Amino acid sequence: MALATAKRTMSMIAVRKKAKGLGITPGKMKKEELIRAMQHAEGYNQCYGSGGGQCEQTKCCFMHDCLKVKS
Repeated sequence: MALATAKRTMSMIAVRKKAKGLGITPGKMKKEELIRAMQHAEGYNQCYGSGGGQCEQTKCCFMHDCLKVKS
């Protein structure tokens, strides 16, 4: 599944819906944990929020959110 770059923050509702579409049960996972689980399921590095404001994964749909996360 190809990822498109998002230009705005994904709501937790949207993140949970995407996770369910990948067969992941969100339960009480925090947003960061859930996104990393989705990255793993899609075959990407589990790097959400770890880039310190920089990211080379330009096709990741979480990029916009990721760049806002303070490590």
